[in-house]
Amino acid sequence: MRSVRRDDVPPPRSLADEAGAGRRELDAVRVHMAGEPENRKTFDFKAYKGDDVKAALERLFHGKCAYCESAYAVTAPVDVEHFRPKAAVEDAPGHPGYWWLAMAWDNLLPSCIDCNRRRKQVTPTHSASLSELQATSVASTGKKDAFPILPSGRRASAEGGDLTAEEALLLDPTRDEPRAHLRFHLDPVKPLGLVLPRETAGQTPALPAIGPAAAVAAAAAASGVSQRGAVSIQVYGLNRLGLVQERTRVLRHLEFLRHAIAEIDATIDDLGKSRAKVAKDAAARLGRLIERIVAEIVAMAEPDQPYSALVAEWIEAYRTELEA
Repeated sequence: MRSVRRDDVPPPRSLADEAGAGRRELDAVRVHMAGEPENRKTFDFKAYKGDDVKAALERLFHGKCAYCESAYAVTAPVDVEHFRPKAAVEDAPGHPGYWWLAMAWDNLLPSCIDCNRRRKQVTPTHSASLSELQATSVASTGKKDAFPILPSGRRASAEGGDLTAEEALLLDPTRDEPRAHLRFHLDPVKPLGLVLPRETAGQTPALPAIGPAAAVAAAAAASGVSQRGAVSIQVYGLNRLGLVQERTRVLRHLEFLRHAIAEIDATIDDLGKSRAKVAKDAAARLGRLIERIVAEIVAMAEPDQPYSALVAEWIEAYRTELEA
């Protein structure tokens, strides 16, 4: 997950215009919700599905899932996801859902199917080694209607409620800085693409607990790691096995490029000891090859690339190692 500035892309006109589909739907759902609860049928929300909404989200997130950074277009259509669920809240029985935000541009995110829909996923357990997958569990992950908040939070249940008082436990990449709550497990010897809740100073990195959001949050607090990071990993399924394997492939490629740079650099040093022109020419060519490899690594961290947050963190660690 990487931070994204929502104002980089104008809101879709169907939701922003006073006479657009979004405004008309909001007026209709207000009337619907004013009726007696026992006589209400499920409201059919449609405005968020508009083609211009999907196009704007695709531009904003470069065709990637807002949560896991996988490119969704190659496997399945995008799910337009409601950060605050529109019609029900799993963690709050009886809550009508955040219906007034169902057509709000700043409540919509693009999601892959596995991050958005509740599915059983093979997932590393909290006892798994951080250098290899020794233990896994089948966990039910995917956001669906989940929107857990801290016990100290006050959940908004009506239009105009104070959303900041909720103390949400999930990360929204357009509001939050994911790096403050999440980090990747970087091991040059045994690359493994796990994402971890960011720990406070002195804490031992560990996989978050698996289970209900409240239990995950409590375990994170007891372990001294980010509660929002741990709960987001669980709810979005950010350590489901297939995703870990994809990130591991990226890490292995980065480590290969790192070793290639080191070997080429050593060869340049050896050639530099020669006075022969051919050796100096060869050293210059190898130097240009290193520049191309570095450019490839930097390009992998661009916002439009899959798992760019992982690559950016790897680059930061690599630079720190070089400066040491």
